Amino acid sequence: MAAKKAWWKSRTIRINVLIGVLAAAESQLHLIQPLLPVNFYGLLAFGLVLLNTALRIVTSQAVGRRDAP
Repeated sequence: MAAKKAWWKSRTIRINVLIGVLAAAESQLHLIQPLLPVNFYGLLAFGLVLLNTALRIVTSQAVGRRDAP
């Protein structure tokens, strides 16, 4: 069985946490949205799906507790 890596070493999790933090900050601060075109958020949602898919494709190791069976 392949060794599992710690969750903080996962690129997929790190990218998703970063996007979540930025989205939460933007929802409270409203600094970026006025500067962007109207359809930007739709494009961003589509781009995030593609990014997550690409990260999943290149994933070679499970994430979890190292001592778990």
